[in-house]
Amino acid sequence: MPVDLSLNHPTPKKPAYPVNDGLRGYLARYKRERELPITYERMRDFHEAIPLTDEQGRPTLWDSVIYRADEMTELYEGLKYVYALLRVDGDFSMVEHLYIDRVDFCSFGNSTPFRVRIVNAYNDNQDYFYIKKADASRVYGLELEHLLSPNRLNFLTHDTTLVEEHIAGIPGDVFIDRWLQDRDLSPVRVAKEMVKFNERCFVRLLGDMRSYNYVVVITPDFESAQVRIRAMDFDQQSYNGRKNFYLPQFFKENAKVVQYCTKVLHTRTALQYQREEQTLMLHRADLASNRLGLLLGEMARDPIAPEEKVHELRAGLAEHFQRAEYMQCESMGQLVRENLESIRRTIGRSGPPPTMGEFVL
Repeated sequence: MPVDLSLNHPTPKKPAYPVNDGLRGYLARYKRERELPITYERMRDFHEAIPLTDEQGRPTLWDSVIYRADEMTELYEGLKYVYALLRVDGDFSMVEHLYIDRVDFCSFGNSTPFRVRIVNAYNDNQDYFYIKKADASRVYGLELEHLLSPNRLNFLTHDTTLVEEHIAGIPGDVFIDRWLQDRDLSPVRVAKEMVKFNERCFVRLLGDMRSYNYVVVITPDFESAQVRIRAMDFDQQSYNGRKNFYLPQFFKENAKVVQYCTKVLHTRTALQYQREEQTLMLHRADLASNRLGLLLGEMARDPIAPEEKVHELRAGLAEHFQRAEYMQCESMGQLVRENLESIRRTIGRSGPPPTMGEFVL
């Protein structure tokens, strides 16, 4: 199983890029940009933080935060309205029976998010959403996931604030440790989904998909459970200059699941699954062609990565796909567009797709 030794270290902290006017106009056009009563800056003004532990009493990366009593009612009502915007387009009558149960803060990582737990007073059902610093890279990542993956995503932006829905599933590292050998799961279905996920990340240039940055969703089926892998961290969208950074197969944290895949999939079967996902991505791109075109147009004009990283990545992709057209690209948005063009051309000719050979050898 190939492991890229250069990826074995924690990812350096990436600078946050502001949401520029062009991207904000795109977000407003598709109702992502909304007036919010609560900002990220206001959430930072908490009075006290208490370390949060898991069910076994072990420390987590989160702290439960407490706000001053004189502002808590107004703040929590504002958070309920944010949830109403996220879920029911702002119809507050649909969420009057909900209450904010807890707000957590994580100082780890680039986005330093707040996690809000909201509970239904009638049946105790709970949901979560997140409030983060708006970062153009993350916004592009969320929108590309919405348009090019099988997953739909709800998120909102306002000025320097980003609101994201909770992506439910088993964290990838937990899945690998506790579920990978589960007899109720079909090994081939797990391997198939890993191949597809690997391809989706590579084509749309979503990086750093170590096991703790994605979740596994298990859906019971009439014969055996279906499996889907979903990214849940979009901070490293189109920033790194290393080609392998966008292939989950090369991270040591994913080594067990990649070895698992290579044992149960024949090479030709793996190539088939990769081609299936490439075809589906092109179908999704065609269905959302106008919207995707506007997004990639803004992304192509947006300097969301240093020039030297763009040039390093374009050289790696040009060699990988054997296409000199990459060397004309001057932005990450142009590279994503060129990746889509590469798989469009690949599907139009016979022979194995270029990325899969690395996965199965």
